[in-house]
Amino acid sequence: MELILKEDVAGLGYKNDIVKVRDGYGRNYLIPQNLAVLATASAKKVVEENRKQAAHKADKIKKDAQALADNIGSLALEIHAKAGETGKIFGAVTTTQIAEALKERGFEVERRKITFRGEVKFIGDYVAILDLHKEVKKEIPFKVVAD
Repeated sequence: MELILKEDVAGLGYKNDIVKVRDGYGRNYLIPQNLAVLATASAKKVVEENRKQAAHKADKIKKDAQALADNIGSLALEIHAKAGETGKIFGAVTTTQIAEALKERGFEVERRKITFRGEVKFIGDYVAILDLHKEVKKEIPFKVVAD
């Protein structure tokens, strides 16, 4: 099934991308959640026209995302968490905690745009990946320390 995404969908694509998915995933999840529409010939023409009109707007958004990534630079975060004697923390470090730590430093990033490689459940050094734009990604090292 061919669909046009109406919003960014993690692991699938970005807004206005034409993607092929399994019929059940499209009919039962993407379309009812208003994340995608069927990729008919007329819908494809509309998307192409929208892309042409939004090209310069997209450049500005990309430049803003790149400027944010450049401003963040080599920032290193420190996240405090309660931990046991073995170094395992109670719960896990979440994207919300990273977003709040960035906000304290003056950088506004949505928590949905932050991901980790694996789970953060122990004290140590990790990397958070900021998906600021489909062409601008920034890795931020952070350290989890015990309270």
